[in-house]
Amino acid sequence: MRNRAGVILIESGKVALIERYRAGSHYFVFPGGGVDEDETPEQAAVREAEEELGLQVRIQQKIIEMNYGESHHYYFLVERVSGEFGTGTGEEYTNADPNNPQEGTYLPIWMPMDELPQHKNIFPEDVSAWVQKSSRTIDVS
Repeated sequence: MRNRAGVILIESGKVALIERYRAGSHYFVFPGGGVDEDETPEQAAVREAEEELGLQVRIQQKIIEMNYGESHHYYFLVERVSGEFGTGTGEEYTNADPNNPQEGTYLPIWMPMDELPQHKNIFPEDVSAWVQKSSRTIDVS
């Protein structure tokens, strides 16, 4: 199974998420994706932020490393360096068919931090819980 890397981007009291409608389900995920064979998890997280959000980011620190079977998932707290939110050009935007329920839709959104506890469909749940718990100490200005 492929390793994955994702980003936790918080600005102005909001966290960047990808809103998904897929196979009859509605949920949110932290931006991220597979780690390619020739890259580190940090490099994958930076690449995925650009592909999914349209942003160039800088890693601040690794927050969570989780195991799912033989796959490792890494999530990094990041800060925006440049770019325009919502202009990602990854294949999920360019090659996916939003009318195919197996592929579904990808919509980058900003969710206010105080709304996170209202949603039980933010994945991974461990990352959402960390963001909620840490929201008082993270610079969200």
